[in-house]
Amino acid sequence: MLTAGIYVAAALAEIGGCFTVWIWWRLGRSIWWLAPGSVSLALFAFLLSLVETPAAGRTFAAYGGVYIVASLAWMAIVEGVMPDRGDLVGACLCLVGAGVVIFWPR
Repeated sequence: MLTAGIYVAAALAEIGGCFTVWIWWRLGRSIWWLAPGSVSLALFAFLLSLVETPAAGRTFAAYGGVYIVASLAWMAIVEGVMPDRGDLVGACLCLVGAGVVIFWPR
């Protein structure tokens, strides 16, 4: 359960950091948006390092599924754009894949 919490926190930090670049570049806002974005992206990287696993690549791969779901939630909550059926089916498939990566017996 701790790993799931870390993944969710990491996703929020990553998406938030990336969104600050979007705000600056695509919406023409102040370059100062990049300062908190940089902190947020550093927090994202730190959080992923807290996942207990012998291989960083496996942590990053499994996180990918969580990131996809979190990105669609961000799109709905922050941007006001609801995911369509294809988004939801794809996100479910990605979560199943992430689960296989994490829980496969080794």
